[in-house]
Amino acid sequence: MSGRAALAPIALLLVAMLSIQSGASLAKSLFPLVGAEGTTALRLGLGAVILALIMRPWRARLSLQSCHSLLAYGLALGGMNLLFYLSLQTVPLGIAVALEFTGPLALALLSSRRPLDFAWVALAIFGLWLLLPSDAADTRLDPLGAALALAAGLCWALYIVFGQKAGAAYGRQTVALGTLVAALLVMPIGLWQAGASLFSLDLLPVALAVAVLSSALPYSLEMIALTRLPTRTFSVLMSMEPAIAALSGLLLLGERLGWSQWLAIAAIVLASAGAAATIRPKGTPL
Repeated sequence: MSGRAALAPIALLLVAMLSIQSGASLAKSLFPLVGAEGTTALRLGLGAVILALIMRPWRARLSLQSCHSLLAYGLALGGMNLLFYLSLQTVPLGIAVALEFTGPLALALLSSRRPLDFAWVALAIFGLWLLLPSDAADTRLDPLGAALALAAGLCWALYIVFGQKAGAAYGRQTVALGTLVAALLVMPIGLWQAGASLFSLDLLPVALAVAVLSSALPYSLEMIALTRLPTRTFSVLMSMEPAIAALSGLLLLGERLGWSQWLAIAAIVLASAGAAATIRPKGTPL
């Protein structure tokens, strides 16, 4: 692919990342009204409706064997979103995304055993160490919020594994079907937390914006970019997301990070980009 031809999908991917983090910033404004659980339910519920209208998942032919991977994919997606939003209650956006990124990073590194790959592991561990709460840290990090973000990263890794299996069976309709499963998982939790206020018409404009910015728009743009960019290039570019999240948190939410936290985010971004650029699966010749 020529440099000029690659500019369009790269631009689409950058817009997708900006959209996701803008949606997450906007979602935090709903936390005081319906909580993180209710916000997740609104995002996934409305996102499922929007994606269903676009992708028409009712055309998919479901089978008992493939439904297992689809169910696991949807549950991982729901858990990832819920745990991530719960972490945002006490952890700045950029740090939450950086911690969440350790899930797919660990998944990638498990596929290789070269010495260079262990250097990326060490760099990621260094970034995590900088984020650990300590008296010397310039800004304290909530341990529970950090644990929730790491758990969201685990769900992200499972989302990738089962998403590949479900995608092989259902193609482009996988996202819509998986989002529906995720919404069915999280909606009862959101109703338990927020009650009837979840259906307030006053929340609808912001909730729709969150659903579009965080789900419908970025998923569509990422799919276009993924089909036009090499997988490794796509992965390296996606590694920028924690930095974009930190900048979004600063500009949209006024979340100021300490120097050690910026350094931690930079270390995790570099580890993710390095792993994406140099990783080779097991059995691949050097």
